[in-house]
Amino acid sequence: MSTAQTERAEAAKLPKGDVVAILLEQHARIRDLFSDVKGAEGKHKQQAFDELRALLAVHETGEEMILRPVAKETAGEQEASARNKEEKEANKVLVELEKMDVSTAEFDRRLAGFEKAVIDHAEHEEQEEFPAILRDCSEDKRRSMGTKLQMTEKIAPTHPHPGVAGSPAAQWVVGPFASLVDRTKDLLKSAAG
Repeated sequence: MSTAQTERAEAAKLPKGDVVAILLEQHARIRDLFSDVKGAEGKHKQQAFDELRALLAVHETGEEMILRPVAKETAGEQEASARNKEEKEANKVLVELEKMDVSTAEFDRRLAGFEKAVIDHAEHEEQEEFPAILRDCSEDKRRSMGTKLQMTEKIAPTHPHPGVAGSPAAQWVVGPFASLVDRTKDLLKSAAG
């Protein structure tokens, strides 16, 4: 099992802007945020969960739109489909968690199961998809993918949308509108304090 420290070390070995490096850094941050949510209480716990939820939403959208079509060619259709299916399921659980009171034991129980699924998913990507991308794509292509990933994530939804999760085509069609709604909702929530 990898750790946030291992993921950051692996990312540091890759060229700046490489799509795999960016995703490894995000995997490490996701691990950090899970730890933060589990160790926090009250308002801090809610803020940490909101940050985790937003990072997972944009991260998965970026993977589905930028990484997954290339992984389908390099790692195979079965591998890409399995990761998309996992992301669709994760979106459903994330919607449920988002509706829960973070101070409850039920939230903590659901979060623990969700964390395991997310970490298993990330490790499959790191063991199956990322090596295929590194093997079959030039450094220039990986940097180009990294640029596209970062641009996509800037306009990606910040809340889970199970209806489009797991489908790159649906992400391209619905994602920009969902992102506008999500980011407006986030601004209003932060303004309300």
